[in-house]
Order: sequence, then C-alpha cells, then structure tokens
Amino acid sequence: MSTTNTNRNWLIWTAIFVIFCLLTYILRSVLLPFVAGIILGYLFDPWVSFLEKKRINRTLATFLVMFTAILVFIPIVAVLINLIDEQLARFIKIVPVYMTTIIKKIEPTIIDLQTKFPSFDLQTAANSIQNSLSENSKYISVFLKKIVSKSFAFFNLLSLLMITPVVTFYMLRDWDRFVAKVDSLLPRKSKKSIRKQAKEIDRTLAGFIRGQLSVCLLLGAYYGLGLYFVGLDLGIIIGLLAGILSFIPYVGSITGFALSLLMATAQFNDGYHIALVIVVFLFGQFLEGNFLTPKLVGNSVGLHPVWIMFSLLAGGVLLGFLGLLIAVPTAAVIGVLIHHAIENYKHSGLYLED
Repeated sequence: MSTTNTNRNWLIWTAIFVIFCLLTYILRSVLLPFVAGIILGYLFDPWVSFLEKKRINRTLATFLVMFTAILVFIPIVAVLINLIDEQLARFIKIVPVYMTTIIKKIEPTIIDLQTKFPSFDLQTAANSIQNSLSENSKYISVFLKKIVSKSFAFFNLLSLLMITPVVTFYMLRDWDRFVAKVDSLLPRKSKKSIRKQAKEIDRTLAGFIRGQLSVCLLLGAYYGLGLYFVGLDLGIIIGLLAGILSFIPYVGSITGFALSLLMATAQFNDGYHIALVIVVFLFGQFLEGNFLTPKLVGNSVGLHPVWIMFSLLAGGVLLGFLGLLIAVPTAAVIGVLIHHAIENYKHSGLYLED
C-alpha cells in the first residue's frame, strides 16, 4: 500500500512539474518582468529584513530600499551609457586602422612561417580563418537575434520598466507571507525533508546570486576603470564584459584578458601599455581569489562551471533572455535535488543490497 502511495505521489509531482514547464514555455513572452521582479525581490529582501529588525514597518522599509536602489542605479546607468557610447563611436572610426596595424605586426611572423614551412599556403590559411570566423559569427548572430527577438521587443522593454518595479515592491513587502503560505501547503510527512532542501537551495542561491553578483559588479568596475585609465580603447566595455562573465570561473578573466591584449597590441606601439594591461588582470585575479570570492561567496555554492554554462546555453535557446535569468536559479535547484536524490539512493536497499 505504501509503495502504491509513493508511486502515486511521484506521478502527481511529475505531472505538476511537467505542467509548470509547459506553462513557463507557453507564457515566456509575458513572464520576463515578473521573473525580474521576483529576482530583485530576492536580492533586496535581506536589506528590507534588516530594516524591519530595526522596528521599521515592512512597507516603509520596502519603499526605502527601492527608493535608494533607484537613486543609485539611475546615475550609474547614465554615466555608463555616456562612456560606452563615446568609446563605441571612437572604436568604430579606428577599426580600419587597427586591422591594418595588426596585419603589419603579424606579417613578419607569417613570412617566417613560410620560410620554415614552404608548404604553408598563406592564402589558403587566410581563407580558412575567414570562413571559420564567418560561420561562427553567423551562429552567434542567430543566437543573439533569438534572444533579442524573444526578449527585447518594445512591449517587453516597456513592461520591464513599468511592471518590474511594481512586482518587486509587492514581492519585498509580502515576502515573509509568501514563504509562510508555501510552507503551510507542504505535505506533512515530507515537510521536514522539503524544508531542509529549501534551506540548502536558499543557501546556494544566496551564495551564488547575491555573493557572485557582488563579485561581478566589483570586478567589472575594477577592470573597466583599470583599462580605461591605461588608455585602452573600448576598455570600459571589455572590463564590464569580463566582470559579467566572472560568475563562470576563468571564463570572464580569460575572455577579458584576450580581448584587452588584442586591442592593446593593435593600439599601442610599446610594451609598457601592454604590460599595464597584464598587471590590471593579474591584480584583478589576485583580488578575486584572495578577497572578493572568499568573503562574498564562500565555499558553500557547489555549482560546477560546466553545469552553469550548460544551463545558460539551454535557457537562452529555449526561453531567450528569460531563460538566461532563470538558468542559474534553476541549475541550483536541480543541483540540490540531485544531491539529495543521490544521498537517498545511498541509504536505500537498492544501493546497500549484497
């Protein structure tokens, strides 16, 4: 009888999960502002709870946190837009000069290769590289177009600006009630186990999303300002990109370093500025490894970089920008559930049988 009940419970939860996934896919075009609001509510909840502990009304605390966030966010975005716009305009003008400079600098190497390897055909290699870049650019552009077309249409952008703050406000104000309501609906027999898994998911999400987001923002600001003061064209954009990608270990720093080195080689005619670019990234890695990540993230995350990359790619292909937003939280939830499933399996008769 108990086995029958267990099988029935599994079927019910599987059906609920499948229906939830189908609804998410069907409603993906309108879910973006709500998901963004929920994520922002989760990020800001510790601040609201802190003010609430100081005997400030929850509604007032929510208003104060959101008002402060808006006051900080708008000037930063305005400054970044101006800087990025100025750098892009400058970069577009000097792209042909950079291409010519790079070709001239690698020409001796190509001639040396032809001398050492007479069978080396320069034209064939150039055509091969050009075709490869063309194909890769085509795939990347198709992927980006999918994300943009699914997520940044005018209606979605307008809904992000109008609906997301409202959702964030109500999520922050009613967060404790929402958690209590969900807790009251948990199955009585499984409540203890579900609570344990929920706490582990929250710990993982808090460590990764809140902690790693802080690391990414600080690294992006450091790399962007560092490269800007070195004098690297497009340094702020490359630095921000390196910071954003830093939530995947080594990907952000390697990508930013490679792009910066390529730009520095094309832009500068001395080794001094190239050395400064290298110092910026070496010091950034030192900061990240010894101070930022240990202090802000800790060792309790447990999300493998390959799992993160797969979840981001899968989320982007299936749901566009919405998928990118929910990819890491979903990966964290699935990772915790798999961990508990493995632990239950190791204590089951199937694993322990002789």
